[in-house]
Amino acid sequence: MDAQSVLTTTRSVRKRLDLQRPVPRELLLECLEVAVQAPTGSNSQGWQFVIVTDPDKKRVIGDLYRESWTAYAANRGPRYERDDPRRAQLPRVATSAQYLADHMHEVPALVIPCIEGRVDRPGVSNLEIAGLYGSILPAAWSFLLAARDRGLVGAWTTLHLKYEREVADLLGIPYERYTQAALLTIGFSTGGEFKPAERIPLESIVHWERW
Repeated sequence: MDAQSVLTTTRSVRKRLDLQRPVPRELLLECLEVAVQAPTGSNSQGWQFVIVTDPDKKRVIGDLYRESWTAYAANRGPRYERDDPRRAQLPRVATSAQYLADHMHEVPALVIPCIEGRVDRPGVSNLEIAGLYGSILPAAWSFLLAARDRGLVGAWTTLHLKYEREVADLLGIPYERYTQAALLTIGFSTGGEFKPAERIPLESIVHWERW
């Protein structure tokens, strides 16, 4: 695939995730080789990636994720005006997210990108927060782009972070030293075409010289 296609068709894929087909370890490692070409603050390269394929561990993570999703979904209200195009997409997004919550434990591979350091303490500056997450999020997104280029699909999720310490204990992640940034679901697609998504117009979000 050319870069334009990869960048504009890397969707959050949930219902079209093939839950039966395993993902070869070699393919995941290929994606990680691409991911670690991403920039990090001061070239620190403080990232770590935890890949989970064990059914028992996935079941525990799935239960925690589902608990977090249930609480999140119960407290969500309409976020857009009636004429906002995103409003019409909400029901489809909600059912897709519910599907993933129900089947998280069946996803072939769960990838948790982590970064050395923590910013959940008093007195942390915006600079520190931006530096920490800015040193892992580009790599995590590059991983998903590399996965798309290799016929894999997935979704970027964060709801498990409500139970970050519990997941850290389950997987042996040193909680005091490393921050989990996301939970990436990875698998093959069951088929179908992926297209650029409908987005709000640029004129509503772009500012030249000043807001």
